Amino acid sequence: MGSLRFPFSFSQPATTRFPSGAFSPGSIACSVAVSAAIGAGISAGISISQNSTNPSLHSALNSFLSNFSRSSPLWGSLSLSDSSAAVVTESKTGFSFPAVLKDSQGLLGIGLRRKAVFGLKNIDVYAFGVYADDNDIKNFLSEKYGTLLTNELKQKEVTQDLMESDISVTVRLQIVYGKLSIRSVRNAFEDSVGSRLKKFGGSENKELLQKFTSQFSDEYKIPRGSIIDLSKEKGYVLRTTIDGKEVGSVQSQLLCRSILDLYIGDEPFDSKAKEEINLKLASVVTK
Repeated sequence: MGSLRFPFSFSQPATTRFPSGAFSPGSIACSVAVSAAIGAGISAGISISQNSTNPSLHSALNSFLSNFSRSSPLWGSLSLSDSSAAVVTESKTGFSFPAVLKDSQGLLGIGLRRKAVFGLKNIDVYAFGVYADDNDIKNFLSEKYGTLLTNELKQKEVTQDLMESDISVTVRLQIVYGKLSIRSVRNAFEDSVGSRLKKFGGSENKELLQKFTSQFSDEYKIPRGSIIDLSKEKGYVLRTTIDGKEVGSVQSQLLCRSILDLYIGDEPFDSKAKEEINLKLASVVTK
């Protein structure tokens, strides 16, 4: 099968995910006990692999979590190994995301990008995770919402503040569809990011769009499992890496906002993921 051009007119998927109150660098240990805050409809297990020198604790924890998973709806699977950072598994695709990225960015939510092919079949194109630093989020949002309670914050579109802020945010994409070409990715971003640039900037901004999409040159291969990181850094610098290799950066607040709008904006790729990210942001401010 040849390469596909994805206009990314995806239907909104009913995706698999993990709870909104999930994992920040300072809360991984307690997240095991509270991670059932958001899921509905699908139960996923939590498995903990502890040091074998303490078999009694290992047995007790597994027994507790086994009962817990049967009664608590979860969207993702958490695993901890020898006190290392947790990972969260998108259970529909089996792709895992670290709970902490770049030593300080906690996972806010995961979602799934899908594509309807010829109107007949949905394919899973990539899974994605959105990350940001808890302390940065709390400091920024507390100035605006510090006096509100969590339930009041949940009614706000806190994701809009995250898009417009100068907080460092990373969107990690993990390629699921094995026949996806880099050209398809480039074409898809031309359409989806291009429409957002026009939406927020009032014009097509072809030069800015070309600076971004030209980073996805044909020399790069993206088989199943490849990782693309879109990182908004301080100063509104969007840095792109493919499988750990930096392929370019662009300084533009407009471009950064347009990229984040794909995942947490008014018409996100995965609306359920956006809802959970919004709830997670609200819980960070008030905890």
